[in-house]
Amino acid sequence: MDAEAALDCPVCGTPMDVRPLGDAEVNACPQGHGVFLRRADLGTLVEAEQDWHRHAGQHTMPMPRITPDMTAPPGGKTQSRAWVETLF
Repeated sequence: MDAEAALDCPVCGTPMDVRPLGDAEVNACPQGHGVFLRRADLGTLVEAEQDWHRHAGQHTMPMPRITPDMTAPPGGKTQSRAWVETLF
């Protein structure tokens, strides 16, 4: 990506951190107030999200039949609802 002037967070005025996010680059407030990105980077993230949903269905398993002898599954990481969630 081309070098640009560092952005300041519009909420707190802190210089934002630039970090890669997939194939895009994001300016993130270190205080957690939000993220900002270029239009092209937004398009890249939208395309990656659509690809993730297009291919996620083939990796799912059918729900098991519930029987009285079943026990609860072990706790674990919840499944991501979207590709962007896998990055955080």
